[in-house]
Amino acid sequence: MGPGLFWNFPSKTSCTVPQSLLQTMLLSRMAGMKDQQFTEEKPLLPESRGQETEMENCETFVAEGDWKEHDIETPYGMLHVVIRGAPKGNKPAILTYHDVGLNHKLCFNTFFHNEDMQEITKHFVVCHVDAPGQHIGAPQMPQGYQYPTMDQLAGMLPSVVQHFGFKSIVGIGVGAGAYILAKFALIFPDLVEGLVLLNIDPNGKGWIDWAATKLSGLTSTLPDTVLTHLFSQEELMSNTEVVQTYRQQINNTINQFNLQLFWNMYNSRRDLEMNRSGSVLNAKTLRCPVMLVVGDNAPAEEGVVECNSKLDPTNTTFLKMADSGGMPQITQPGKLTEAFKYFLQGMGYIAYMKDRRMSGGPVPSASMTRLARSRTASLTSAGSVDGSRNRACTHSDSSEGVGQVSHTMEVSC
Repeated sequence: MGPGLFWNFPSKTSCTVPQSLLQTMLLSRMAGMKDQQFTEEKPLLPESRGQETEMENCETFVAEGDWKEHDIETPYGMLHVVIRGAPKGNKPAILTYHDVGLNHKLCFNTFFHNEDMQEITKHFVVCHVDAPGQHIGAPQMPQGYQYPTMDQLAGMLPSVVQHFGFKSIVGIGVGAGAYILAKFALIFPDLVEGLVLLNIDPNGKGWIDWAATKLSGLTSTLPDTVLTHLFSQEELMSNTEVVQTYRQQINNTINQFNLQLFWNMYNSRRDLEMNRSGSVLNAKTLRCPVMLVVGDNAPAEEGVVECNSKLDPTNTTFLKMADSGGMPQITQPGKLTEAFKYFLQGMGYIAYMKDRRMSGGPVPSASMTRLARSRTASLTSAGSVDGSRNRACTHSDSSEGVGQVSHTMEVSC
């Protein structure tokens, strides 16, 4: 097979531990928080405020194009989020979670500033979540501070959803953020309509991996250690411009003590407790549509393949991107945007986009034709969470009918 091709692998058997106890505890703790005010609002940019939209059970949203910071209290401490836009009917919010070593700006600015991505996000409210202590200007955590576990980081997200009154979300997560969003979807499946997971590793660290991480910490600086998680060996050996930039940014813009806490907790993660239906007794896996994304030769490639083997193949798309290295959202934002459009179209959103090259009206997105489908399956039996929306997907060729969706794709460069 040529570069960029991939396929579904048979699942591996492992045991599944129910999450009902954790979910009950989280919901119980959240119930006592409903009538409290937690948010400290800090406008990021001076703006001329437009008419604000009142939302039931949440604060007032600012006009589209205006970004605002919020510090939200959760059962496991404060969480820093940045939000823009007003909800559009019953559409879910787009909620992002960054990788370790980054924050929402370093991880997603290039992707979300892509012109085609901006065309998409104007239809949604966008919410960026920063892991505790990782945002720019975050104060150093006190000595002895117990950083939240990966399960607890996932357990902080319902407070964000509840605070802003989101009915549901479409999550975009990278690395550690992908793990957290997947965990969140396993515990609270009704709150998640879809997931785009880049560089996810569903496996916990074994003793050999743990020892290697410890040894690396003794011989390398923290930023250099984190870079081996973010970038491919080829990128690191070539010391590309993007690697140099991120080494400097990680060193200068993120509190190193806080980063070490997050890094340690990510490397202490447990296996994501999910298995493809029928592979083990009482198998539990992600119920929502999922798009897995990984770059060629990325450090997370094996982990993403393993994750693919644990998901339902009828609602999972595996996208391997050529020439994108370890951070496709940075090196290939245009291609990732195309894939994201297709993903949303498959969920019944963004039925058509305006073609920037034409002066006429809206047309089906021609850029989608560059995503070649190698296998299709009918989704006539698939419905939305509330049963009111058909998740049919438009084929890349406008002359074809609808109702077909791909579960493997090849990106033509």
